[in-house]
Amino acid sequence: MQTVNMHDAKTNLSKLVEKAAKGESFIIARAGKPLVKVVAIAHAEGPKPRIGFMKGRVSVPDNFDELGREEIAGLFQGS
Repeated sequence: MQTVNMHDAKTNLSKLVEKAAKGESFIIARAGKPLVKVVAIAHAEGPKPRIGFMKGRVSVPDNFDELGREEIAGLFQGS
């Protein structure tokens, strides 16, 4: 694992972060003493699906597929 002094880390931060994101972690040291280890975080997953978040709050009528059938047919047939 690469150890980088504070000054070099400041100067090359973009390059170092890019490497870390690809899995090449590194250590930042001050006066030769390791201070921090920089590693890539796991890919952040998108928001968790909210399946069922409205359960019990909404009801769907049994004849849902039939609602407005005549009106819709009339709109398409020009009646």
